[in-house]
Amino acid sequence: MNSDKELRAWCESGEYERAFEDIVHQYSQRLYWHIRKMVLVHDDADDILQNTLLKAWTGLPSFRWESRLFTWLYRIATNEVLTFLNKNKSLNEAPLEDRVDADPHLFSGDSLQKALQLAILKLPAKQRLVFNMRYFDEIRYEDMSRILGTSVGALKASYHHATAKVQETLKELLL
Repeated sequence: MNSDKELRAWCESGEYERAFEDIVHQYSQRLYWHIRKMVLVHDDADDILQNTLLKAWTGLPSFRWESRLFTWLYRIATNEVLTFLNKNKSLNEAPLEDRVDADPHLFSGDSLQKALQLAILKLPAKQRLVFNMRYFDEIRYEDMSRILGTSVGALKASYHHATAKVQETLKELLL
């Protein structure tokens, strides 16, 4: 694993392929699961990951290194997810239980884990994104702010509301 400093040096010396190979190696899995938590279906997540990496490849020569590479990649992935969700609103019409049960590899836990995933799926897309980034990925609010282009205060409020909704839904589902 190479640091942003090393990747930047490769880019500045024109070694974009070398840098990009390392980016793919370092970040593909994290980006995939970030995407997958939002879209659920492997093929869709894989397509979105490919689009994300393609945009990263084409944007790498103009990346200014004012933020961390991780932040930039997550922002691309997040924008790709939101674009996909907006274009495919009909996916959200399937019953939540069917969507969770559709992939036993994604949700193979007990009834509590399934209830948590159902509760998260009931959140609006932006709140689900903030919840997943904070709860599962443990991304700091400052980094989320750069990724999502939203103020730290708004993100904290969104996470608070999402957490309250998840708790309320869990109570309903587990009674």
